[in-house]
Amino acid sequence: MALGKEEIAKRIAKEVKDGYYVNLGIGIPTLVANYVRHDISVEFQSENGVLGMGPFPYEGEEDADIINAGKQTITTLPGASFFDSAFSFGMIRSQKVDLTILGAMEVSENGDIANWKIPGKMVKGMGGAMDLVASAENIIVAMMHVNKAGESKILKRCTLPLTGVGCVRKVVTELAVLEITPNGFKLLERAPGVSVDDIIKATEADLIIEGEVPEMLID
Repeated sequence: MALGKEEIAKRIAKEVKDGYYVNLGIGIPTLVANYVRHDISVEFQSENGVLGMGPFPYEGEEDADIINAGKQTITTLPGASFFDSAFSFGMIRSQKVDLTILGAMEVSENGDIANWKIPGKMVKGMGGAMDLVASAENIIVAMMHVNKAGESKILKRCTLPLTGVGCVRKVVTELAVLEITPNGFKLLERAPGVSVDDIIKATEADLIIEGEVPEMLID
């Protein structure tokens, strides 16, 4: 059974380690803060100038003045701080962030990412994604494996304008966990009830498959 967005976020939350400073991109990545273990200390950073983000607020408890980079209302944890974008991007560019979690439209087998523009559609610009992919040493992508037409978004080569080159380390989709190695995508885990053959059929890029591929542990 393919995962939903919440389950993708739950699986990625397992990659977050104690003491990490983590930047969450727009979309599925913002959900990760809801599922990080309670027994570890993690600082979530948003590029609009927040350090110490918590889970999303419950309905009726939103504060319109406290938002993330996607303009969603958020909560903050004790000790959280607010600062301007210049300070925030200084933090990103100086590699103070341990893990960056981004959404994507396409990822290639050599770690290229396209997540900002579809030709012919109006966009405001690349935004902070450019700085994040250029500076981060550990990037995990949260994305859907196929598009609405059923076409693979896990590719040998990206077809959309690139945001970054050779920067992605791991991809988590509704079907699989993939690691990007010097030889391409390595299949690490499969979604519960999803077969290796299902993943191969949904993937344009070649997959490295070694031995028995375990199911993802979500909870």
